[in-house]
Amino acid sequence: MLNARDAANEPDTMTMPPLLQRFLPFLRWFPYGGTALRADFIAGLTVALVLVPQSMAYAQLAGLPAYYGLYAAFLPVAVAALWGSSNQLGTGPVAVVSLLTASSLAPFAAVGSEQFVALAIMLALMVGLVQLALGVFKLGVVVNFLSHPVIVGFTNAAAMIIGLSQVNKIIGVPMGRSESFIADIWGVAKLVGETHLPSLAMGVAAIVIIWGVRKKVPKLPGVLIAVALTTVISWQIGFERNMTARLDQVADVEVQAQLNEFVRTQARIAELSEQLAAKSTDQKAMQKNPDAPPHEVATLIYETELLKLQLKDREEENRNRNRALRSFVFEMVPANGERPAMFYIQGRVPAGAEAEGHRWHIARTSTSELKFKGGGDVVGNIPEGLPSVALPKFSLEMLGSLLSAAIVISLVGFMEAISIAKAIAAKTKDKINPNQELIGQGLANIVGSLTQAFPVSGSFSRSAVNINAGAKTGMSSLFTALIVLVTLLFLTPLLYHLPQAVLAAVIIMAVIGLINFTAVKHAWHANRHDGIASMVTFVATLAFAPHLDKGIMVGAGLAIGLYLYRTMSPRVAILGRFADGTLRDAKVNNLPPSDVVTAVRFDGRLYFANVSYFEETILEAVATNPKAPYLLIVGDAINEMDASGEEVIHHLVSRLRDGKVTVVFSGLKKQVIDVMRATGLFDYIGVTNIHATADQALAYIYANASGQTGEDALRPVAVL
Repeated sequence: MLNARDAANEPDTMTMPPLLQRFLPFLRWFPYGGTALRADFIAGLTVALVLVPQSMAYAQLAGLPAYYGLYAAFLPVAVAALWGSSNQLGTGPVAVVSLLTASSLAPFAAVGSEQFVALAIMLALMVGLVQLALGVFKLGVVVNFLSHPVIVGFTNAAAMIIGLSQVNKIIGVPMGRSESFIADIWGVAKLVGETHLPSLAMGVAAIVIIWGVRKKVPKLPGVLIAVALTTVISWQIGFERNMTARLDQVADVEVQAQLNEFVRTQARIAELSEQLAAKSTDQKAMQKNPDAPPHEVATLIYETELLKLQLKDREEENRNRNRALRSFVFEMVPANGERPAMFYIQGRVPAGAEAEGHRWHIARTSTSELKFKGGGDVVGNIPEGLPSVALPKFSLEMLGSLLSAAIVISLVGFMEAISIAKAIAAKTKDKINPNQELIGQGLANIVGSLTQAFPVSGSFSRSAVNINAGAKTGMSSLFTALIVLVTLLFLTPLLYHLPQAVLAAVIIMAVIGLINFTAVKHAWHANRHDGIASMVTFVATLAFAPHLDKGIMVGAGLAIGLYLYRTMSPRVAILGRFADGTLRDAKVNNLPPSDVVTAVRFDGRLYFANVSYFEETILEAVATNPKAPYLLIVGDAINEMDASGEEVIHHLVSRLRDGKVTVVFSGLKKQVIDVMRATGLFDYIGVTNIHATADQALAYIYANASGQTGEDALRPVAVL
């Protein structure tokens, strides 16, 4: 029994109109106050302390500047809580979805560029629209096409890829981005000798702090402690070291040649962009003119497409050239009164000159100057204030290219969210509505795209923190969003010196828990086909990386194919009468055949993929026992029958009648009987040949079998 004070803090959903609750599901939290308010505030604050550094780390995992993680941790968190069905699900940037975002967009734009950011925001809108449509039309069941073993294989591979993708930041070396993730990792491995020791120290220290706090005092925010300590140390020791220089301050002929070629190509890119803009404008104007000569329109379209190809080639050339330039290691000879500072390839400093002792890399190349990096990477400047509200830049050209990625991210993100929500609901005894959760996640991504966020989903770790901190309702997520708002408005300058190696450590520690090979082994023991699907998904995801969507689509396709393969050849048993009077598999129990009836049990739905197998096994059973004038099909396990199944049964009944064999059915379910009645098959078979149980059918057969008065292997016990 609740006392009056407790009752005032309990949501009262009984008096709420169902229609209002459907459109404004957060009203279930009310009446609200007292104990729930205090618990939700503490939980919201606790989650925010984890979310702020995590969101910045996941933004970089997605290929975006760190501060975009704060944008994704603001409104999407609140919107998902308001329109979702779970009271404790924590939404925001997550590792797997962030990696999928990066892998989906990398082929179309340079990571971190303005175009890449615009595509990430557009992808968030597409993901949100897909999820919202699935939720509105109650199609949440579509996620079932991604079987659990496939998700297990994908998650293990993705977690390994995520962890390995952060190693270069831990050791402070550059990592290329190509069509082969394995080749990129191998490139990092070859640079281990150039490890930046301060970065390694920062990363290892963060891992030790997070792990130690998690083991010894799990109630404390280990991630925040690691971030705060390393940021202060980074600021004190001058961890970051940057310098700008002119192109002529690089004293190496090879590098100079590449730099000059980079500048010339950049100028050509600008020229092609101007020409393309002019041609596109002319093309649109000409296409609107009904009197325009068709051959001129065709020529203009051809010229426009040719410019696009040339522009794409030049941009790809400079992306590759930029990667090559970043791989060079320089030593700097400081400026003196006669000349500026000069940069030499490591080991090529001329005799008599003395380098200042640090290793330098080209961090950014432009047409007028170079930015050199001689220390560790830090987060850097984070724009103060709220993200601007604007419609994403939508490109019809990219729509088709990103659609498959948007669908995969929608399904994977939703499966992650709904799995967490169901696990939480098992503890709290709350009711979870998958379609409402889809609507909540969809709206979160749509609103996020309007405020410069990339795709988000439900988080395992933060949801666990939320419920363990005592969250009662989704109001805890609103408090989390409020604290992120305060961070955006006032606290971003404090994050400037946060080392990138520490963010990499945060990601690595977050994804370690996702690696679970025991689940793959469990799937193998449960069903060999599920184990195969899980392992193939794991290998395919690694092999196709960074194109992770291909890996999960291969796994999903294989799982569906193996399921169809299993259902194409379901188990068929020839039945005999066991000593206790029950019908059992004659082959397994070594039971004798009957001279009166061949009894067959078909264990599976009867549909287009297995009708040929059904027909073959029935005819084989009849041919094996040619003396029996009756065939009994025990249909207790036939749960469904389509038009192909109905056609085959009709053909079998007709064919066996011509061969003087009467076909009798037992145990058919209502849905099968309905198909038979609708197609006229029921009347064709005859009501006397359709029975509720196998024993009733056998009693009918033996009562009508001529010349069968003695004992027989299948005669019902009651008739003996």
